[in-house]
Amino acid sequence: MGYSLRTRVMVTGGAGFLGSHLCERLLANGHDVLCVDNFFTGTKDNITHLLDHQHFEMLRHDVTFPLYVEINEIYNLACPASPIHYQADPVQTTKTSVHGAINVLGLAKRTGAKIFQASTSEVYGDPIVHPQPEHYWGHVNPIGPRSCYDEGKRCAETLFFDYHRQHALPIKVARIFNTYGPRMHPNDGRVVSNFIVQSLRGESITIYGDGTQTRSFCYVADLIEGFLRLMNSADTVTGPINLGNPVEFTMLELAETIRDLTGSRSAVEYQPLPQDDPRQRQPDIRLAREQLDWEPTVTLREGLKPTIEYFDRMLRTQA
Repeated sequence: MGYSLRTRVMVTGGAGFLGSHLCERLLANGHDVLCVDNFFTGTKDNITHLLDHQHFEMLRHDVTFPLYVEINEIYNLACPASPIHYQADPVQTTKTSVHGAINVLGLAKRTGAKIFQASTSEVYGDPIVHPQPEHYWGHVNPIGPRSCYDEGKRCAETLFFDYHRQHALPIKVARIFNTYGPRMHPNDGRVVSNFIVQSLRGESITIYGDGTQTRSFCYVADLIEGFLRLMNSADTVTGPINLGNPVEFTMLELAETIRDLTGSRSAVEYQPLPQDDPRQRQPDIRLAREQLDWEPTVTLREGLKPTIEYFDRMLRTQA
């Protein structure tokens, strides 16, 4: 057999919601893909259809421990990303962001790999600047119940840029805003999955606060396209770059849209707003437009349809 010229790409968190979609796209683009996951929130169900692909490999591993592989590119997506999951073991969440970043950066340094960090809009905290541009430093509580995730991701960004400056490591940092689509975890506590599951079951739709707080929702296929464009951009483009949909919706508007698409008669139930929950979240994506020629193309209603179909199939299977 001859030597393969395929790019060898490692995706940490590759069995998760975003990671599994990314693995699919990388395989479709002709790469060898190493999926690394400890299955804390990821699931084999997300990648079962990839296991027989000759250029796909699965490795059960926790990124808080070093790993030794030969690789050309790294996408670091490993970390629980919903409050329910990252608050279940906040110390481990911080370790995953910080120790995990140190380990994958060390691997990239050894192998000369280009490395991508999946950061988050949570680095902006409860923002006092709206919409949020990349030069905004954020408004984050460093000791609250969400801090393990918010500050862990902020520290990971620090490490990426220090490795870039100190070791000339080629880095790419994306700040991901709310994303939805098939393979979301049904119990992740996020508004899209919560509202869809509650609507399909005919349960009351739970809205925290008065429903006027806003979010911007990006369909997963649009986000993955942004990942690939950032990774393949010029070396001078390091980020951080916001990736998300700038079209803003209130929680009430989202609930009404999902009720309409599911044909549900679910009532709306109001609960107190959790501590440090941001009132507004909307990306300024001018940098992504200018440097990556990227912006979302899938509308909320278009993206919700396959997402609802996915959850409907899941619930019917579990019935």
